[in-house]
Amino acid sequence: MNTHVDSGLLSPVRAGTPVESAVEDGAWLQAMLDAEAALARAQARIGTLPGPAAEAITRSARVERFDVREIALASRETANPVVGLVAALTRAVAAEEPTAAEYVHRGSTSQDIFDTGAMLVAQRALRIIRDDLDRTAAALAELAVRHRGTVMAGRTLALQAVPTTFGLKAAGWRQLVLDAEQRITQVLDGGLPVSLGGAAGTLAGYVEYARLDGAESTDPGQYLDRLVAAFASETGLAGPVLPWHTLRTPMADLAAALAFTAGALGKIAIDVQSLTRTEVAEVAEPFVAGRGSSSAMPHKRNPVLATLIRSAALQVPALASALTQCMLSEDERSGGAWHAEWQLLRECLRLTGGAAHTAVELAEGLEVRPEQMLANLGLTGSQIVSERIVAVLAPKLGKVVAKRILGEASALAQRTGRPLAEVLTGTPELTGLVGDEELTALCDPTAYTGLAGVLVDRAVSRCPED
Repeated sequence: MNTHVDSGLLSPVRAGTPVESAVEDGAWLQAMLDAEAALARAQARIGTLPGPAAEAITRSARVERFDVREIALASRETANPVVGLVAALTRAVAAEEPTAAEYVHRGSTSQDIFDTGAMLVAQRALRIIRDDLDRTAAALAELAVRHRGTVMAGRTLALQAVPTTFGLKAAGWRQLVLDAEQRITQVLDGGLPVSLGGAAGTLAGYVEYARLDGAESTDPGQYLDRLVAAFASETGLAGPVLPWHTLRTPMADLAAALAFTAGALGKIAIDVQSLTRTEVAEVAEPFVAGRGSSSAMPHKRNPVLATLIRSAALQVPALASALTQCMLSEDERSGGAWHAEWQLLRECLRLTGGAAHTAVELAEGLEVRPEQMLANLGLTGSQIVSERIVAVLAPKLGKVVAKRILGEASALAQRTGRPLAEVLTGTPELTGLVGDEELTALCDPTAYTGLAGVLVDRAVSRCPED
């Protein structure tokens, strides 16, 4: 039994999801190997490293050729895994092409490789997350359209307020998902740069090796532009304006986008949890045999998907805050702040990715119960539309008097269990002002949803990029 594997036992929201494999140790090591290989190819492209050496390094840079645990243990002696990885990669290259071994990690530094690898890991994970957000948004759009006119109780401070529609609620969920998708896309489009700074952000090592390789006549600015452009092209990442060893904007941007995404999905989850309560029962999670069962109570079918999503939404903002705090990086290389980012970033990625993947299943399979929504609308005996009645009576009686009458009538309806319309019909102050039929119509909650339908139409007609 391998007791070193983080199997997700304590993090079921991401266990077995696509993002988990995209950010596990092997994927992270492969990303750093990809960075090493890409750097060698970039240097070869601009003529400062032999092409065959770059090819040999690329062939050797495969994670299956390395012992991840061995490199992890070696990192305790250097405080980062790149030093051990470079040594192992150099040995692997030497075994295949001895003359190429000296070109491994040429002019580079650990942070260049690790940070570039981190951006590759983030890029791969964010693409998975974005795809899941897109699927979730599509499913929520279908729910919004299908339930455009499905009336339900709007609730504020946990109590019934005024009627709304489930379509509008679903449209709101979708808008949050689209907002999250937009933030993820903004990070993907230019926000994930290669790291290229050398030992202290001056690229001195790269320049010196280029000079030794016969490129001393190259204009420094042109050399910088060519190297950065080639490295960015080889990795598929962006080219930074400056080395960012202690300028941690990319990490802060990732933290913000992931925290927002987790929060957006968490809003959906907590709404579903509330609506699926036994006493409410207006929605239910998709049925899967055995899912949601209790170890002690056979009758229960717990809202597992919403619970998983909410668990991630509660964790990611806290982790993202800690990740942002790592911007306080001293000098030209931090002793601790840089190192603290790694696990925080991975947890943010895999928790958010797990939540996004879970949200797809929740949105695509959510069971909506219009009949229960209608039944719950009747719980207050039409008191849920008291706002409407006050608005109608205010021009006739004055707003203060109208509110007093409705307050007294609502209290009487609650004490006696009588419908509000019946109580109002017997109110002397309304005699001759409002007919019984009009009062009955005013007390119909299904006829008081404001502009919910218009809002749904506008929301779902918008393209995601709008």
